[in-house]
Amino acid sequence: MWNEHPQETAFASLREQSLREPSLHPALVEEVKANSIGEDLGFQPGDKLLSINGKRPRDLIDYKYLIAEELLELEIIDQNDKLHTIQLDKNLDDDLGLVFTEALFDGLKQCNNHCPFCFIDQQPDGHRNTLYLKDDDYRMSFLYGSYLTLTNLKQKDWQRIEQQRLSPLFVSVHATNSNLRAKLLKNKRAGLIMEQIQWFSERKLQLHAQIVVCPNLNDSENLENTLNDLFFYAHGEWPTVISAAVVPVGLTKFRPAGDDLKPVNKLCAKKVIHLVEKLQRKYHAAIGKRFAWLSDEWYLISHQRLPSRMEYEDFPQEENGVGSIRSFLENMEKATSKLPERITKKKRSSWVVGKLVEKALDPIAEKMNQIDGLSLRLYGLKSPYWGKDNVVTGLLTGQDIINGLQNKELGEELLLPSIMLKNGEQAFLDDMTVEEVEKTLQITIKIIYSPDDFVNTLINS
Repeated sequence: MWNEHPQETAFASLREQSLREPSLHPALVEEVKANSIGEDLGFQPGDKLLSINGKRPRDLIDYKYLIAEELLELEIIDQNDKLHTIQLDKNLDDDLGLVFTEALFDGLKQCNNHCPFCFIDQQPDGHRNTLYLKDDDYRMSFLYGSYLTLTNLKQKDWQRIEQQRLSPLFVSVHATNSNLRAKLLKNKRAGLIMEQIQWFSERKLQLHAQIVVCPNLNDSENLENTLNDLFFYAHGEWPTVISAAVVPVGLTKFRPAGDDLKPVNKLCAKKVIHLVEKLQRKYHAAIGKRFAWLSDEWYLISHQRLPSRMEYEDFPQEENGVGSIRSFLENMEKATSKLPERITKKKRSSWVVGKLVEKALDPIAEKMNQIDGLSLRLYGLKSPYWGKDNVVTGLLTGQDIINGLQNKELGEELLLPSIMLKNGEQAFLDDMTVEEVEKTLQITIKIIYSPDDFVNTLINS
């Protein structure tokens, strides 16, 4: 059902554009949703979308913009490298139902900073290439909430952010003092951060901010000044800075020597909590919102209680670890509100989390163990791999699990949170696979994706 197109002319045009933009590749179709326009048109996985109304999409953002028309002309190369064009008439808000293998069709914009606390640089050599990609791409920030520094944006990038209204973006600020930020990022351009925030403000574009606190560098007075500078842009009907997250620096045994970085300890955590909570009260009195939030690690490191549900308001930075445990506990409370008194077939299971969150999740294990016939052991593990005793669940590696559970009583099945796996793959951060861990520990592993999944796995045989 494809409409044929004169191939020589089309391919000549594509060759010409490829010379101008050598990194731009066709959008490769991974999936065609059932009962979609794409399925009706005859799209299949493996097809390549070249252009929409004569324009080649650079990424998923372009694709979304370009298909928001009633009349479309699409250029496609099928799996046999045959070029086709199709024309269609659709409603403005109709999607084509195409899922692509990548969100970016012209490659990832990588970071040009040299932050000593960068987690990517604190990994050992020898693993899959994707672990060493230093994402600093404003498009990934807009699409998925990843953080960028704004230091590698070119004029055309700023123009596109403005033209396509790519907002909100998520920005790693760390410090608003020009000299301090340039020192932290080891990049002179990093000192332009306040001018850049002003640029967003003038165009009524918004951002979420992040501050990674490095003890004796950007904490104490510097942290207070940074939050106050950001809060200046949090006022009015259309605030520029919507929220600020304060997270502790994460250090591993693989970090570069002589970086002068110190880990966050209990005393430091208490001081940061005291400072930020003081500012929260000030900000809330001014605008009715707390504006700045602490990631969960601060409370866990200092052995203090997590804030209540209402204190996180609408969880503006949950993906950054701000309130993620509170949110999980809230969802787990719902999932466990109607548990059976007993299960028909006895079951012995184990559940693995990072050592840092073990105490916070103990009550869940105790609640599940009240079910007659169910035995659940909770294991909070350290990470010898990273050289960290207190580690969040998402950083546990396959080797950490093996080291921590060897010769332990595990029962018939081992429950692992999906956050341990890289982007839905069956591999941990050290490239060890789930299957390899299963074979070594001689146990069935079940990956848990949600509180409901957790409960259903345990109570169903």
